[in-house]
Amino acid sequence: MKRDIIKIDEKKCNGCAQCIPNCPEGAIQIIEGKARLISDLFCDGLGACIGYCPQDAITIEQRESQPYDERLVMANIVKSGPAVTAAHLKHLKDHGQTEFLNQALAYLKEKKIEIPKEDIMKEQSPCGCPGSQTKDLRDRKKTTDESSGPVASELNQWPIQLHLINPQAPYFKNAELVVAADCVPFAYGDFHRRFLKGKMLVIFCPKLDDSADVYTAKLSELFKHNDIKSVTLVHMEVPCCFGVERVVTEAIKQSGKNVIIKEYTVSLQGEIL
Repeated sequence: MKRDIIKIDEKKCNGCAQCIPNCPEGAIQIIEGKARLISDLFCDGLGACIGYCPQDAITIEQRESQPYDERLVMANIVKSGPAVTAAHLKHLKDHGQTEFLNQALAYLKEKKIEIPKEDIMKEQSPCGCPGSQTKDLRDRKKTTDESSGPVASELNQWPIQLHLINPQAPYFKNAELVVAADCVPFAYGDFHRRFLKGKMLVIFCPKLDDSADVYTAKLSELFKHNDIKSVTLVHMEVPCCFGVERVVTEAIKQSGKNVIIKEYTVSLQGEIL
């Protein structure tokens, strides 16, 4: 069957093992100094490990693979104790994997293993994928003054998606550049006024876009051919979003330029941290 499953770039992997504790399923091991997927049967393809790889070596691809087997995973997980079991159950719950969650709970009942119900209901997931957690933010305090009328856009160019931009477009000459994760302008209500006024914009997603090398190369060309005055880097607080910073710093390094970077992190509640 064809399904989503992780792919590890062994050329990028430095064997740091940061992905391993963030894969409760036990699908990854360090073998001969590299992280390796030991069995398709253990990988659910949800990518909890991605945000914790400092080398951007882990991505998700769709390919022919054996079906994920929740019972085999649970047999492996329970050996590591209640904390890891709870992490896995929460991981399934946060991603809406009801069928697998029910299979996991059935396995625990069958084996007469105590179900860590309190841990499942905790809001903060220990599974390493907070960027995918479901959160209701409707009750947070809103500060928008709706009586002041429409807010004018500060967007100064098009396109803005990194896949589509031309690194040698004339408006990048001597520009101040904003590089933002895709979600930032939606999470931070004052994005246009606070960050974008008088600047050029580039956006991309470090988790969902399987193009880290392409993005690095394209940004490197942009820095190389333009005297960029400064870069304002804005990303969300979730771990996977910090990949924006890695792409930008590597691109500047490859370009051979010296560019000032100002980095900002936005919380899921829409505040600057």
